[in-house]
Amino acid sequence: MKTPDIRVGFGFDVHVFAENRACILGGVSIPHERGLLGHSDADALSHAIGDALLGAAALGDIGHHFPDTDARYRGVSSLYLLEEIRRLVRESGYSISNVDVTVVAQRPKLAPFVPAMRERIGLALDIPASRVSVKATTSERLGFTGREEGIAAYAVALICAQGDLS
Repeated sequence: MKTPDIRVGFGFDVHVFAENRACILGGVSIPHERGLLGHSDADALSHAIGDALLGAAALGDIGHHFPDTDARYRGVSSLYLLEEIRRLVRESGYSISNVDVTVVAQRPKLAPFVPAMRERIGLALDIPASRVSVKATTSERLGFTGREEGIAAYAVALICAQGDLS
């Protein structure tokens, strides 16, 4: 009996808050007095998912594929990056089963935006929103997220060799 080729990947990302920037998480613009600083749209949630998927397929990390030294990616939507990562994962012979992400932020409150995030991430990854989990928590005012200096995101992703996924 052949053992299915099932792989799990882990991703982490963090971005600092900055003035005059949009706060984009999971491809959704979140109303907040400050946004996240980064070369792209600084969507820490999507970046963590991207790293989890790339890690599961042993394809390196998001910075390797989309370096912040490349002007093509300045201000780019992280959902576009997820679409490209989906393509890389598929070209490596894998299908995406599911992703699960936890965002750590004291503010803004994210619960009202979770359904839209799940839908947009699912579209970018070409999987049903039911296979995308987005959760938010605070750090009880501890650390940089608790001091509202930035946002962190942790993600896991499960991929299967094409043909092993039902």
